[in-house]
Amino acid sequence: MAIGLLGGSFDPPHEGHVHISREAMKRLGLDRVWWLVSPGNPLKTRSPAPTAARIEACRALLDHPRMAVCDFESRIGARHTAQTLRSLAAARRGARFVWLMGADNLAGFDRWLGWRGIMARTPVAVLARPQAQEADPRFSKAARICRAARLGNSRHRLLARADPPAWAFLSIPMRPVSSTSIRAAGRW
Repeated sequence: MAIGLLGGSFDPPHEGHVHISREAMKRLGLDRVWWLVSPGNPLKTRSPAPTAARIEACRALLDHPRMAVCDFESRIGARHTAQTLRSLAAARRGARFVWLMGADNLAGFDRWLGWRGIMARTPVAVLARPQAQEADPRFSKAARICRAARLGNSRHRLLARADPPAWAFLSIPMRPVSSTSIRAAGRW
């Protein structure tokens, strides 16, 4: 079974998260997508809303039979993606996981604890984001270091079955919504 893992604070979750999950499922041939609601992001100074509230909001928004909201990181006490992926691989030995992340995360991926191990252990799908970027994340430090592992556009569907290191950049139709803009408008 190929499972896409969309991690994040989901503070708050929104239709853009649903959209990229559906696109990843379709373009990568994933059997499932799990939203991993993080207890907090160690690279951000602002604490998110309480985990239970974010999980409840995710479950209210997500209405797809092959997508689920998971509190796995809270249950195991994980603060870093590398730890989460190791624990998931041990817990679900038959599953093939693909880490799903927005292009904004690729821009700073080299600052993540154990990012090279993530790339070595798990295929990664990078999904375009609507906000303007100062620099194209496909030319970030992590992308440059891992350029030989990048699958071309015609090979995206192979990512879920590829042996790591492997990653792909998916240009998808974008939705102009973000958690930041929702919070700024006072709607969360």
